Amino acid sequence: MSAVTFALKAALRQRLDVSPLIPEALAPLGPDQIGAIPLQYGNRTLAVDELFDFEVGQGDPGVIFRGGSEKLDYVGRGMTQGEIRVEGPAGAYVGLQMKGGRLSVTGSVGLFCAAEMRRGAILVEGDAGDWLGGALPGNRKGMAGGSVVVRGCAGARVGDHMRRGVILIEGDAGEYLGSRMVAGTIAVKGRVGAHPGYAMKRGTLLLFSAPGSVPPTFNDCGLHTLGFLPLLLRSFVGLGSSAFGICQRVQRYAGDLAANGKGEILIVQ
Repeated sequence: MSAVTFALKAALRQRLDVSPLIPEALAPLGPDQIGAIPLQYGNRTLAVDELFDFEVGQGDPGVIFRGGSEKLDYVGRGMTQGEIRVEGPAGAYVGLQMKGGRLSVTGSVGLFCAAEMRRGAILVEGDAGDWLGGALPGNRKGMAGGSVVVRGCAGARVGDHMRRGVILIEGDAGEYLGSRMVAGTIAVKGRVGAHPGYAMKRGTLLLFSAPGSVPPTFNDCGLHTLGFLPLLLRSFVGLGSSAFGICQRVQRYAGDLAANGKGEILIVQ
């Protein structure tokens, strides 16, 4: 089987869980089998062919959602290979627990995009909601690998409990950026909200605009010229973002000293 294109027959009135529609799950199936896949739609279960018009095309294995919807939840959940493209907006939990492959959304996404992601790459052309790359409620392990690029802005708690990987935000980010972060890198081209690095243990926040205030539990380590920064920023281009430019000089703050104190906030000068 090759790429499968799905188009909604009508605008969604309830949340729709499309987590079964990932490349590796669809690969061994024929059209009739795909059409019979049950999807959770609000408090009902409907078959794919009741909700979507779909066609199987040529090319590499993958999934395309034409039009998209803000109620289209769990796109790419747990996917391990292939490619998913949403031509429009998507809902919550995009790329949840993703383990490989590529996922792109031409519009905005909702809460918990890339939550608990392990590997792979996500590109969001629009904005992202709260808890980008974070952990689900009650869990303590957020994003642990892979890369996320957001062309627009992101909400609060980006990278909460993040353990590894890279998040690049070309617009603004909300409050508590990198909260309870264990490791990884988050770069923000625009402004950031209050309390960046709250309770972070390790990891790096690379900020291109100074926050309103740096938390008092971070030590000012002075200005530094860091030779690795141009290499890091060039690597962002390979991840799909060319918005960050090249720089070397940063103001460094070490913390959060109320947690472990081995993280850092780097503010580009």
